[in-house]
Amino acid sequence: MNRSDSGFTLVEVLVAIVVLSVGVMALAGSTAMVTRMIGRGKVETRVAQAASRRLEGLRLSALSTTPRCTAGTFASGGPVTANGLTESWTVPAAGKVRSVQVNIIYRTARGPRTATIQTRIDC
Repeated sequence: MNRSDSGFTLVEVLVAIVVLSVGVMALAGSTAMVTRMIGRGKVETRVAQAASRRLEGLRLSALSTTPRCTAGTFASGGPVTANGLTESWTVPAAGKVRSVQVNIIYRTARGPRTATIQTRIDC
């Protein structure tokens, strides 16, 4: 009886199925992780934009008066909640260079997180 050497054996097919299954499972796991990372990046971008807007508003307020930094709106404030973000900001009462800090609290699946942005404004 002569056997033909063409084709695959049952063992080769089973090994190929196992290897393919492991690859598909790894791909599915990494897809879920990438989706979570994209969502987290979206939220953190919103937080950074809100903090930058607040800092720019404070900077404009500081520069809007002569002498500088005497505007009533250039002061500590908050908390202000909008769009799921809670902002508070700290402005020192005196100094030639003031270190202004903006804190934003936002919710994540693992609980609230705080992002802080700090800059110096010349008065």
